[in-house]
Amino acid sequence: MRLGIAGLGTVGGGVVRLVSEQSDLLQARCGRPVQVAAISALDQNKDRGLDLSAFDWHDDPVVMAGSDAIDVFVELIGGEDGPAKVAVEAAIAAGKNVVTANKALIAHHGTALAIEAERRGVSLNFEAAVAGGIPIVKAIREGLAGNNFSRVYGILNGTCNYILSAMRDSGRDFADVLNEAQALGYAEADPAFDVDGVDAAHKLAILTSLAFGCPVNLEAVHIEGIRQ
Repeated sequence: MRLGIAGLGTVGGGVVRLVSEQSDLLQARCGRPVQVAAISALDQNKDRGLDLSAFDWHDDPVVMAGSDAIDVFVELIGGEDGPAKVAVEAAIAAGKNVVTANKALIAHHGTALAIEAERRGVSLNFEAAVAGGIPIVKAIREGLAGNNFSRVYGILNGTCNYILSAMRDSGRDFADVLNEAQALGYAEADPAFDVDGVDAAHKLAILTSLAFGCPVNLEAVHIEGIRQ
């Protein structure tokens, strides 16, 4: 199984490292070799602490998505539109199975992409997009397939959870705790997606679609963050 990985940030780099270091275990569990065959990112010369010399480099993830040298396209670019969406569409059109951790893409375009993937006879896999460490997508789709859902709720954003818990426990204000969370690596330098509720909304839209079997129109969802 030859992987083409688009995006070499924290997640993408971690996937390359894991596949390289755990190749024997992955082969034993999958029943065939699993290897990174090609990669794509914005800057080929950036120091990522990884030896990438053994992989085919593509400046354009869309070209890589349709390459005959890969079997599975792994999209870790991010963003609801732009190159991430175009590359996933290209991979599906080329008959590639797709794996993505892109919650924004799935929340906004998941239904259309899933329909096209089914039409092409390939799979669209997005376990890593929502609480991949649990995992919850597989639990809803398979483990709870015979259950009816009445509602979906929970703590969906770790950054907000940390900030609100620290404010409650210490009495400090939002800005102070946010600065601490950023220093500890719990919050991004630009925390807007987290603290303004967008990340949680994307995750909730995906889980709700799975639980109730219908698409969610994000434009109709009230989104409120924790700044106030």
